[in-house]
Amino acid sequence: MQSIGTWWMWLAFFAIVFLALAIDLIFVGGGKQHRVSLKEAASWSLVWVGLALSFGAGLWWYLDAHYTREFATTKTMEYLTGYLIEKSLAVDNVFVWLMLFNFFAIPLELQKRVLTYGVLGAIVLRTIMIFAGVWLLAHFHWLLYVFGAFLLITGIKMWWMADKEMDLNNNPLLNWFKRHFAISDHLEGERFFVVINGVKLMTPLFLVLIMVEISDIIFAVDSIPAIFAITSDPFIVLTSNIFAILGLRAMYFLLADVADRFAYIKYGLALVLVFIGIKMLLIDIYKIPIGISLATVALLIGGSVLISWIKTKPSSSTH
Repeated sequence: MQSIGTWWMWLAFFAIVFLALAIDLIFVGGGKQHRVSLKEAASWSLVWVGLALSFGAGLWWYLDAHYTREFATTKTMEYLTGYLIEKSLAVDNVFVWLMLFNFFAIPLELQKRVLTYGVLGAIVLRTIMIFAGVWLLAHFHWLLYVFGAFLLITGIKMWWMADKEMDLNNNPLLNWFKRHFAISDHLEGERFFVVINGVKLMTPLFLVLIMVEISDIIFAVDSIPAIFAITSDPFIVLTSNIFAILGLRAMYFLLADVADRFAYIKYGLALVLVFIGIKMLLIDIYKIPIGISLATVALLIGGSVLISWIKTKPSSSTH
């Protein structure tokens, strides 16, 4: 499958990702059991968004110099649309993480290690799934219709379930782990396992890690097909995905205290999935211009965020 990515572009991208991960793991959140402040999370979130946008600007500059301006603009808009979609869907992933940490009563200062493994697992998983998806679509074009139908159904289901709480007490997977593994009743700092009276026990923190990794798989299954509605270029698909994930830990800590202010964003995400599903189903009949796709996704996400912020505004009280 054709790609704009040359060998040195791939090399430069992986070097940027490696350096960004090193910076994220070393500096975001400081040392162990450090509670990340809202200001710190907001600052790092701006850094990661700025890095993603800078990469997009560099991509446009390179393509404009070596191809045509129209080609450069189209490819850069594909990258930005993919990034916006993946970043938006990552918000839903963050809400699930918040729910898991709250259910197990994990304090913020103990969440950093789990989030680190969660982000690393997401990067590895999505890289594998993206290259697998590129290969499959290159050989089985009809899978686009399967992906489209899947996203359409997923979007409708997300809308239907948007105001419903997930009941972890009755989660079959979680209950299976509780029945088959010895789990301690208490947290042991950031440790995943502890030995008590000669018996090795799994800590609740490790159980949370398992659920976080499983949620990564579930959300990857939703988000990976979505990007293929925008482009099949593996370089754009992977770069937009990974840059959206890089700032996931900072986004988590940023939303941790204000998650209730985004009550309506799931409706926006649901509509995005429905739109992308329809776009994929129509791909051989009518290709929706990339500019319209970018504007539609931005409008749906931005609108849902704005409505959430207005509707959930704390009422001012006079004393």
